[in-house]
Amino acid sequence: MATTTPTRGAYTPPPGGSGAAPNGRSKWRTRLWRFDDKVSPYAYVAPFFLVFGAFGLYPLLYTGWIALHRVELTSLDQSQWVGFDNFSRILQDSEFWTAVANTFIIGVISTVPQLLMALGLAHLLNYKLRASTFWRTVILTPYATSVATAALVFALVFRADGGILNWVLHFFGAGNTDWGNGHWSSKIAISVIVIWRWTGYNALIYLAGMQSVPTELYEAASIDGATRWQQFRKVTIPSLRPTILFTIVISTIGSMQLFGEPLLLQGGTLGSIGGSDHQYETLSVYLYNYGWKLGHLGPASAVAWAMLVLLLLIALINWIVGRLVHKSAA
Repeated sequence: MATTTPTRGAYTPPPGGSGAAPNGRSKWRTRLWRFDDKVSPYAYVAPFFLVFGAFGLYPLLYTGWIALHRVELTSLDQSQWVGFDNFSRILQDSEFWTAVANTFIIGVISTVPQLLMALGLAHLLNYKLRASTFWRTVILTPYATSVATAALVFALVFRADGGILNWVLHFFGAGNTDWGNGHWSSKIAISVIVIWRWTGYNALIYLAGMQSVPTELYEAASIDGATRWQQFRKVTIPSLRPTILFTIVISTIGSMQLFGEPLLLQGGTLGSIGGSDHQYETLSVYLYNYGWKLGHLGPASAVAWAMLVLLLLIALINWIVGRLVHKSAA
């Protein structure tokens, strides 16, 4: 049977079809591939932007709109333009500056010891220990405890009458301390709760950073005669500088948002107003009092924006200090 050899360059259509169909299908697939190549990356990241827009950007802009109006909690459908009167109102309120000072003081006396203790714990856990997984789980347990549970338990510890801490101090001859009503004792009590909850979390972050430090650096330092303390100062700390800066920023944001601990320090009796003399009222509690106890949403929104501005200023200061430290180390 004779066969016909196709001419070079000629297209042979498949059986049962025309020659134009595959060419059209090929163009359609090419266009679909190009469309998929250009659109797919945006489709992958779209859920994040949708969630951020719905639960992050929109509330932020809406809070800014409320901050420029007089809006009451009992009449949300009624608003009156007041401009920057709400901002002037809180800036002229001495209680606002008391809350700023309390937030700053509590943030400092809780963040500094917390990060130093976390560094020490991470340094100990970085060595080969028996049951290392068990110890890492133990130090992370306070972080897994809810804020309400921790605050209520420590409220019993710091009670003026019959509290565990005063009972222990009684054996050392110390008098009973009214932890909740003292200006400094209340701040120390709140700082203890924060330190107890977040030290283990930061310790595990530091531990992860330490385990990424090349062992060759420690071996070279050991050969040069460096002790463990010198290795910690000259090798570990410089290698953890970005991690330390990260934990400082995160801890600063957390201290600015401190709410549950001061709210429940005295079991919720006086915590809702930050103490009998506002001695431990933080910015979050001050916002809560304005927005939910008094029902003035305009000033409360102004407080929220003031907190955002303060966070941006603190982040800017941290960035400048980090740059200066990096340049001095280089």
